[in-house]
Amino acid sequence: MDINSVNVEAIVKQVLEGMLEKPAASATPAPSGVIPATSRVAMLTALEHYDIKEYPIPEVGDDDILVKVEGCGVCGTDAHEFKRDPFGLIPLVLGHEGTGEIVKMGKNVKKDSAGKDLKLGDKVVTCMIFKDNPDITMFDLNKQNVGGADVYGLLPDDDIHLNGWFADYILIRGGSTVFNVSDLDLDSRILIEPCAVLIHAVERAKTTGILRFNSRVVVQGCGPIGLICIAILRTMGIENIVAVDGEQKRLDFAKEMGATKSVNFKDHKGIEALAGAVEACFDGHLADFAFQCTGSPIAHANIYKFIRNGGGLCELGFFINGGDATINPHFDICSKEITTVGSWVYTLRDYATTFDFLKRAKGIGLPMSKLITHRFPLEQINEAHVTNLKMEGLKIAIVNQ
Repeated sequence: MDINSVNVEAIVKQVLEGMLEKPAASATPAPSGVIPATSRVAMLTALEHYDIKEYPIPEVGDDDILVKVEGCGVCGTDAHEFKRDPFGLIPLVLGHEGTGEIVKMGKNVKKDSAGKDLKLGDKVVTCMIFKDNPDITMFDLNKQNVGGADVYGLLPDDDIHLNGWFADYILIRGGSTVFNVSDLDLDSRILIEPCAVLIHAVERAKTTGILRFNSRVVVQGCGPIGLICIAILRTMGIENIVAVDGEQKRLDFAKEMGATKSVNFKDHKGIEALAGAVEACFDGHLADFAFQCTGSPIAHANIYKFIRNGGGLCELGFFINGGDATINPHFDICSKEITTVGSWVYTLRDYATTFDFLKRAKGIGLPMSKLITHRFPLEQINEAHVTNLKMEGLKIAIVNQ
C-alpha cells in the first residue's frame, strides 16, 4: 500500500475525529457485552421537557446490579409528573415500568427477591426499595402496599443519576427488590408494573367474597388499566363482563381482551339511561361487582347505579387527588349495602402473581402485546409523552435499540 502525504493527512484527520467527544444526544450504547464509560438518561428538567444527558456509569458495589435497559412503559404517573410535577421532584429521571438485562453484578448478589438464581444476562424488573420497614415483606399479603417504599423512576436526583428506567443503564442498589423474568418476552416485561396494579385490585375485590366465577362484572374505563382489568378477570374464568367507556375503539379492544358486551356512555343521555344500558347488557340485571378505573369523580359517582343490592365495588382509578365525587350515601351505599374496597398500586406478592397472569393470558390467546400501541427511542421521549397526553394510543413505551 502506497501511503503518500495526502493519505497520511487523511488518516490523521480520521483518527483525531474519532477521539473527539460526541455530544450526549448522539451518544449510543456500547455493543452487547461491552459496558461503556457513560450512560444516557432522559432527565426531566422542566415541566413538559426532557433533556438527554450523559453521566459516568459508577462502580458497581458488592450488593448492586447494573442493568442495560431494554424498554420502559410510560405510566400515568409519568404523565402527571411531566405535566405538573405534583411530587416536586424535578429534576429527575423517570420511568418505573422498565426492564432490561443484567450486565454487571456485585459479588453478594446471588438470588432475586423470590429466591430465584440471578446471573449475568438475566432479564429483570424492579419493584420497590425498602425503607427499613418490617411491614413490607415478600410473603405478607396485606400489611402494606408499595406506597410505603421508594420506587426507581420516582427518586430525587443524586450524584449517581441512574435512578430511573428512562435511560440506557440503571444501577439497582442493595436493598432493592429485583425479579428474574427471563422467561417473559419484552412486551410482557414492560407490562408487568401496570398489570401488578390490577392483580392487586382483583385480590382486593376477592376479599369481599362477592367476586366469583359466575359474577356479572362491569369495568368502567377502558384505558390500559381497565383493559388489563378485563384481561385478568377473563383469565380467572369470569365471562360475563361489560365494558363502559366513551371511545368506541377502546370498547372494541375491550372485547378482544375478554369483555362480552360494551356500553358507550356517549350514546346515552343521563345516568339513568346509562345504568339502563348496563342493565340491558346483563339481561335485566345490575352488576354483581364493578371496577372503577377512570380517575374521574363523575364516573365514581355514577358507578353505584350499575351495581345490584348487596353487590361490590373496587375503586382503583385515583392514584393522585382527582377531586371530590358527589354521591348519596343512603341510596348509593347504605340502602343497597354495597361492599366497597379501595386499591392503590401493589404489594411484592402481587408482582410474583403477575408473572403467572401474563403467562396465562398469553396461553389463552389474549392480545396483551397490542396494548403497546407506540414505541419510541429514548431521544424521542418528549414526543412519547406528548403522544401519551393526547391519548392517541394505549400504552406508550420507550424501547432502546
